[in-house]
Amino acid sequence: MNTKNAIIGTAGHVDHGKTLLIKALTGIETDRLKEEKKRGITIELGFAHLTFEDGTRVGVIDVPGHEKFIRNMLSGAGSIDLALIVIAADEGIMPQTREHLDILSLLGIQNAVVALNKCDLVDDEWLEMMAEDIREEFRKNYPFLVNAEILPVSAYSGKGISELKTLLAKQLKNAKDKKPHIPFRLSIDRVFTKDGFGAVVTGTLIEGELSVSEDAIIYPAMTQVKVRSLQNHTDKVQNIKAGQRAAVNLSGINHNDLKKGDVLAAKNSMVATKYIDVSLSILKSCKREIKNNSRLHFHHGTCDILCKLILIDKQKLSSGETAYAQLQLSEPLAVKTNDKFVLRFYSPTDTIGGGTILDPDAKKFSKARKEEIENFAKKEKGDLKERIAETIYSKSETVPFLEDLKYRFFENSPEFDTCVSALLKDGTIQKVTDTRVVHKKYTEIVGKKAGELLKTYHEKSPLNKGMPRNELWKPLLPKTEAPLTDKLLTLLDSLGLVKITDGQVARIEFSATKNTKHQEISEKVIKILLDAGYATPSYDEIEKPYLKEKKTFKQAFDALTGDGEVIKLTDQIIISKQYFEKAKEVFKALSKEKSVTLGEFRDAIQTSRKYALAIVEYFDLKNLTKKTGDDRIYISD
Repeated sequence: MNTKNAIIGTAGHVDHGKTLLIKALTGIETDRLKEEKKRGITIELGFAHLTFEDGTRVGVIDVPGHEKFIRNMLSGAGSIDLALIVIAADEGIMPQTREHLDILSLLGIQNAVVALNKCDLVDDEWLEMMAEDIREEFRKNYPFLVNAEILPVSAYSGKGISELKTLLAKQLKNAKDKKPHIPFRLSIDRVFTKDGFGAVVTGTLIEGELSVSEDAIIYPAMTQVKVRSLQNHTDKVQNIKAGQRAAVNLSGINHNDLKKGDVLAAKNSMVATKYIDVSLSILKSCKREIKNNSRLHFHHGTCDILCKLILIDKQKLSSGETAYAQLQLSEPLAVKTNDKFVLRFYSPTDTIGGGTILDPDAKKFSKARKEEIENFAKKEKGDLKERIAETIYSKSETVPFLEDLKYRFFENSPEFDTCVSALLKDGTIQKVTDTRVVHKKYTEIVGKKAGELLKTYHEKSPLNKGMPRNELWKPLLPKTEAPLTDKLLTLLDSLGLVKITDGQVARIEFSATKNTKHQEISEKVIKILLDAGYATPSYDEIEKPYLKEKKTFKQAFDALTGDGEVIKLTDQIIISKQYFEKAKEVFKALSKEKSVTLGEFRDAIQTSRKYALAIVEYFDLKNLTKKTGDDRIYISD
């Protein structure tokens, strides 16, 4: 049995015979709920499989037609390759037909066949007139369907069913090929438990290939699971491919922790977010004015959640208009770049528009700026190289991993590495480590900010070579991981945006210069400390003669500590570099064969316990010594 990796999905008004037509095509009754059978309408998604004459088998999704169940229709429509639009010959296009067609257009589904059902209830002249009415509606409002074939059928009598099967097989040849390199993703549309098996989910595999025993993640909860077994329709299989329906038995999770709308996907292939940047189109049929900050229903895959609409450069939208926007979701969700979505009003829930996701993990938007509009446009209309560059720019604050970007935002594209090499070569992006990058615009922004911070520092401490690296990175890079800040500062140095000397960062043009008074104070402080040895006066005592010149004294003193000529052991206890190095050598010699007590060290340098304790605690702070009980050992220079 050949399985075509494609899904046929129905669309059409309630009671136009979608479910009966599927049964006529497949022999399978998709209405499984008692309520569905009792009321004669589809409420939940129904699933079947259609076998063609050559033995090829495809999946079929039956979606509800009643306007109350549009949410369920949306959860099935997003994964179909071929739309089977069912229109009753005796009624023609009806309100839910139009809403379904709107949804197909928003989701970018253009491969379609029209089944003019219940043809046995009307004569040939009426059929011809109805077909022309449908074509005229398509020409005026749904140009993506102008070439769709219209075939009269009767699900009740069987007329035209064989011809419809042939037409569906023909149209499926136009279905887009699935890309094997993309990480697997399945939108969950049902969750249940089975005795002896545990949690089972069903859905359509949107991308990639999923195999038994594979590790996976449930997004957005980020729960790790393992695939215990797989079924495609009723057959047990070892793997499924994009476009196939699947029932997936999972281990590592309870079915109560799963829900419709969750996504089963490859590790590290997605992120959970509450902010997504989008390109938005309002339907021509929308009679409402869509205002900035509107509360709406967001439909994506099998998920339906509330969101707030933030328009980037407008305050309102009318029918047929397009705009860039950010959707601020009511709860975390996992989506991907280029995914389609649909928006419906909060109350009453009319479909108003939809569009394409440009950034599935955006920063919360604050206010409209010209640059933001340009960034949105590049993400929407740029080539792969431009889109990679723009994505790196928007993520530079976190110093993104190239592999993460490739996997999460660019579908593991084979062209990704070539584009990155070109961007590195022309300097558009810059390496911070072997695996992490930033955009040149980001380093320019950070470099400018560093210059402003350093200007203030140089004005306060004009004698220092620069600001210590560990003091600069906190105000400069507050959201960047600590291990990366040092590497970013090194990158800024290599780009000539700052200069680093002996661990201190300065503006490129800065040069420390001491005036006569600074020089006099510096020489006096050094002499006092050298004369005092280890039992030095306190900082306040040294500063006391210069209280009228406090600012000048501090500048000179800071320069001495910055250059390492003076060591500030505590706020008040100070020692010269010369005596500090002597103390270090003494401790190192004492620690060659045993641990050293504070008393032994005190006696060796011939000072009081107060000064000896300050020195060894400073050793501890700088990881020169390690405390073992009341003793210490020397561990490193």
